[in-house]
Amino acid sequence: MKKLVFLTGAGMSAESGISTFRDSGGLWEQYPVEAVASIQGYERDPELVQKFYNERRQQLGSVTPNEGHKLVASLEDKFKVSVITQNVDDLHERAGSQHIIHLHGELMKATSSRNPNDPNCIVTLPADNPVIHMGDKAKDGSQLRPFIVWFGESVPMIEPAIEEVSRADILVVIGTSLNVYPAAGLLNFANSRCKIYLIDPNPVPYDPSLGIHHIMKGASKGMEELCQLLVNEG
Repeated sequence: MKKLVFLTGAGMSAESGISTFRDSGGLWEQYPVEAVASIQGYERDPELVQKFYNERRQQLGSVTPNEGHKLVASLEDKFKVSVITQNVDDLHERAGSQHIIHLHGELMKATSSRNPNDPNCIVTLPADNPVIHMGDKAKDGSQLRPFIVWFGESVPMIEPAIEEVSRADILVVIGTSLNVYPAAGLLNFANSRCKIYLIDPNPVPYDPSLGIHHIMKGASKGMEELCQLLVNEG
């Protein structure tokens, strides 16, 4: 079976009703990025940051995977599929995808404020009450914080993601502006034989020498077209 790797961003989940950050009306217009998505912001006002992510979890509980998520999962019947996502939601999991790398963390998990990447301190929050309160403690005694990779923090899953991309026969990029590094640099690790598809309704800057096939549609309609193109690739 051919190895099919997806790199997904905010546009993948937008059709499910998840607010994006960078688009007009997005979350960055409501919250300054440095206030809720940086370690400095957390140290300055942890209560605001906890409130922001508690609200994001409550929103996540009210949405469901869209057709695009489901079509990604369905291709596991024909390909060895891996999903690398910049999204912190769990919609790929809920759609049935089995092999997922979360580059920027996972919204439904909490971790230590002292050592956020210590696996002994990472816990999954209960789906019926996914709230972190001030005073909730991690195993190491520090305040629980969102298991999110904030600006200025290292991206520990980037090396496994590079490995996946380097072995891909087909790479599909969905709903990401390719502006956020190090994720945007992953395309540079695709091997010379790898076919690259981009699904995004908007123009996206990329190196024309990569020979990218751009499907200018949203996630669900774009995935429908991609599945037709991949009929003879399995």
